[in-house]
Amino acid sequence: MKSSITMAWVIIVLVLGGVGGSSFAGSKVFDVDHDFYPYYPSLIKWNKSNANFTSPDVCGGCHRKQYEEWTGSVHSLALQEPVYQGELSKAYKAVGHGIARQCEGCHSAAGMVTGEIKKPGIAGLSPMALAGVSCDICHSISGTTHWQTPSHEPENGSFILTPGIDSADGAKLIKRGPFKPSDNCGMGFHDCVESSLHLQADLCASCHQVYHFEDHFPLESTYLEWKHGAYAQKEILCQDCHMVDFATFMRAADDFRKPQRAEYRHNFNGANYLLSYLASGAAKKAGDDKKAAILNEGYEMAIKRLQAAADMDLSPIYRNGKLTEIKVRIKNVRAGHNLPTSLTNVRQMWLELTAKDEKGNVLMNSGSIDAQGHLVENTRMLNSDGMGKDFHFAIDPWAVTSFSRHDTIPPRGYKDVYYGINAPQGISTILIEAKLRYRQADQGVAEALLGAVSESINLKEIYGLTKVPTLPIVDMVTKQASFNALK
Repeated sequence: MKSSITMAWVIIVLVLGGVGGSSFAGSKVFDVDHDFYPYYPSLIKWNKSNANFTSPDVCGGCHRKQYEEWTGSVHSLALQEPVYQGELSKAYKAVGHGIARQCEGCHSAAGMVTGEIKKPGIAGLSPMALAGVSCDICHSISGTTHWQTPSHEPENGSFILTPGIDSADGAKLIKRGPFKPSDNCGMGFHDCVESSLHLQADLCASCHQVYHFEDHFPLESTYLEWKHGAYAQKEILCQDCHMVDFATFMRAADDFRKPQRAEYRHNFNGANYLLSYLASGAAKKAGDDKKAAILNEGYEMAIKRLQAAADMDLSPIYRNGKLTEIKVRIKNVRAGHNLPTSLTNVRQMWLELTAKDEKGNVLMNSGSIDAQGHLVENTRMLNSDGMGKDFHFAIDPWAVTSFSRHDTIPPRGYKDVYYGINAPQGISTILIEAKLRYRQADQGVAEALLGAVSESINLKEIYGLTKVPTLPIVDMVTKQASFNALK
C-alpha cells in the first residue's frame, strides 16, 4: 500500500514538474510569433497594397502650416540625426542588421518595411525614408497590436500601417485623423477616415516603449510611466503636452485642462533639445534661414519645458543642535512621465551642490564637471544604470537587460537626496546653492556615438563640426538658501 502511494506521488510530481512532454516543458515567458511579426524584432505590421507611402513635401502642398511645424520637430530628424546614426552604426556592427531593424522601424517605418534601409547612413535613400516619423506614418496607422506583443504591452513599433487599399479603380490612399472629416477632405488625392486611436496615448505608445530585442526588458518606459501616473488618471494625454505651444503645455500640466482643438500643433516638442540644436546649425550652414529659425524655436521651447518640469526644496537637518545634513527634495511638477524618461541610462540628470561659509570659503562641492566633460565621482545622479546578462555595467541598448539602479522621479512625485555637512568651529552660517542639471549624454558617450556615424553623414560638411562640441547643459532648477550652523 505504501509503495503504491509513493508511486502515485512520483507520477504527480513528474507531470506537474514538466517531465515527459508536459505542456510546461520548455515554455517561454516571451513567446514570439514570427509569422505575425515578419519584421521582428520590429513589431510593425504593414497591410501592403499598391497604395504607396506619401512623402511629407507632398503633404505640405495642402497642409503648409502642419508641414512647417513638423519640419522643426524631432520626428522629422528621427532617421538623419547623427547621435541616432552613431548608435545604429554601433548596433549594426555588434548585433547585425536583423536586430537593428528594431531601431529602424520607429525611426523610419517606411524605409524599414519596404526594405529600403539596409545599413546605417543616409546615402541613396528616398525622401520618404529620409523623412523619419513623417505625416504619412502617423496618419496611416490603422490599429495597434499591443496585446499580441511578446510582453503583451506596447513595444518596439507595435502598430499597423495601412497607407491605402486596392480598389476596383486602383490604389486608394486613406489617411486617418482624430476628427470627423470635413467635406471634400483629401480633395480626391486621398480618402479621410475618423480614427479614435488618434485621440489616445496608445498611438504614441508603440514607439515610446522600447524593449530589449530578445529579453524584452523595458529600456524606455515613457508610455507606462504616464499610464501609471496622475496625468493618465486626469485624461491628460501625450498629445496634450507635446503637440501644443508652451503656454498651453503649462496649463495642461498645472491644471489638468485639455487643450482646445485649435491649440494642437505638429511640433512634437520634448526634452531632446540636442537634436534641434544640431539641426538648426546644419540648416543655417546650408543657407536655409527659415528652417534654421523653426528648429531654433524648437530648441528654445525644449529648454523652457525642461526648466518648467521640476522644482526643488532645501531643508536643514540638525542633530544635537548642530547642522549635520542638507536635504534636497527634487519634485517632478510638470512631466506627465518620469523625470528623466526615455533612455534613462544614457541621459543625465544630476544635482550640483555647493556649501560655503559666510566668508565665501567652499566647505563642500558635489556634482561638478571635470576638464574632459565628465561628472566627478560620487555625483548624485537621478537616472539609471544599465547592466547586461553578466550583471556588469552596460550602456548600449542591445546589451542592457536590466537596471542595477533606477532613480527617476514619477509624475507629481519626488526624490530626497541628503548631503552631510561638517561645519568648522566658529562658522555661524552655511550658504547652500543647489542646481538640478540635465544633458542628453555623458561627453564621452556623445563623442563615441558621433565618432561612429556612417561616412555618408559628413559632420563637417553638414554641421560644420570638426570635433564633437561640448554638450549643452540645461540648469533646470537653481535654489539658494542659508542655514544657521548651530540651532
